[in-house]
Amino acid sequence: MAIQYQTFPIEFRGGLISNLSPLQQGVNAVGSAAVLQNLEPSTSGGYSKIKGFAKFSNSALPGSGDVLLSKVLGPGFVLAARADGGVTKYYESQGSGWTLKGTAASLGQRVRFVDIVFGGKKKTILVDGVNFPAIYNDTDNTFTFLSSSNSADIATASDVENFKNHIFYASDDKVVFSVPFDETNFSTSSGAGVINVGSNVEGLKVFRDQLIIFTKSSIFKLVGNSEADFQLAPIALGIGCIAKETIQEVGGDVMYLSSDGIRLLSATDRIGDFALAVASAPIKKDAETFLKGASSFSSVVVREKAQYRVFAYNASTPSDVSSGLLATKFSAQGADSIAWATLVGMKVNVSDSLITGNSETVVFANDSGYVYKMEFGSSFDSENIRCVYESPYMPIQDPQVRKTFYRVTTYVEPTATLNLDMNMSYDFDGQTRGTTIDPPTATLQSSSGTAALYGAPTSVYSVSTYGSFADRVYETFTLGSGKTVSLKYEDNSTNPTFKLDTAVLEFRTNERQ
Repeated sequence: MAIQYQTFPIEFRGGLISNLSPLQQGVNAVGSAAVLQNLEPSTSGGYSKIKGFAKFSNSALPGSGDVLLSKVLGPGFVLAARADGGVTKYYESQGSGWTLKGTAASLGQRVRFVDIVFGGKKKTILVDGVNFPAIYNDTDNTFTFLSSSNSADIATASDVENFKNHIFYASDDKVVFSVPFDETNFSTSSGAGVINVGSNVEGLKVFRDQLIIFTKSSIFKLVGNSEADFQLAPIALGIGCIAKETIQEVGGDVMYLSSDGIRLLSATDRIGDFALAVASAPIKKDAETFLKGASSFSSVVVREKAQYRVFAYNASTPSDVSSGLLATKFSAQGADSIAWATLVGMKVNVSDSLITGNSETVVFANDSGYVYKMEFGSSFDSENIRCVYESPYMPIQDPQVRKTFYRVTTYVEPTATLNLDMNMSYDFDGQTRGTTIDPPTATLQSSSGTAALYGAPTSVYSVSTYGSFADRVYETFTLGSGKTVSLKYEDNSTNPTFKLDTAVLEFRTNERQ
């Protein structure tokens, strides 16, 4: 009688989880990840290798220290700022060198900005917490600075937003707003004003037709339409935002970094109401590690992928071990709609993204002096991208029954040449990945040549069959056994992106022990 094998399909979805034990996770979230590095959860299912980055311009910004601004003005057009000679200098580039546009009076902090269109003219207002705000006119590429003649209250503005056609500046423990449709006029008799918040304002964000005001310990909302009826009301007291550069809207919610992790601000069904949740709860351990050792944080939204990326930054940390967290936001609102992964190898101090037409440009910069294009190419500026997926330990029907595994069929969606290593680990010991690994390394490999056939000379133990990059089915023969099993896939190359879709395990159960 032929041996009857059972099959166990694994659909790769759910993202990184670190708030459950490996066995709990293997029971309740089979396709999720115990490790998910440089692989992004896709809104269509599966885990895809992230794209790389490359230098935007062939030269670094003049100066030294951190780049304080990298902003997309349009396709192939970037505005940046860097310390130089004890002051902040602003430059623009279209990919070949940098042109000086303006020089602040002194050295500022990281630059925050808002784009406006008043009177048919597109402008960018920039603040750095030290100098008077700067205004970059996109129409004629001019660069000017406001001064005390405009308003002394905005001398050290640290954030800026456009709300109800007033320009709001965060300035210490208050918000200062301009006359409607005039970012330079602060005359109270013409509709400008000042609102006292009570503690230093960390960040501003327009969300659902309200201005959200973040402090480190509280969150407020400003409602109304003009100086005559603006009202400040609390959303949350006792918990706020600890890094203004992490505030982003993605998928209909606002995400930001608080003292207890990454939080989510969502609108409720009741008009004007908001709900708060700790979005990073599924990755509690990773979030705690992320918060340690960073001198600052930054973030960017990749809108084409419904992604929020937040980065921990320390100038002394090498680029290859610099870390970030990636959240893919699915269609539903709330924390349950998010799948997580970790990012390793991107050193990000400032970042920005912009969609123009059907094209999205994502840029970032750090202490190297270069501005980089993110979501570009298949390497980290010519270095390998190491991506890793480890599944939880799956008991497969019964954790007390030993199973013998004979074959793994992996469904992959490659875009070109694939060179992906896979192994299986058995019987989690409670602390580390199991010591019994079989096969030690199975390579799922494709090329542009003729596809291999099942049973051909290339179809040997621990080596994948089916070889053309157009194929998506890879079979690996195993002969390991255990009560629980974990799959691991790893790629460390400059090969283009691919997506891990599904795996099917073939096994036979042994006697119950």
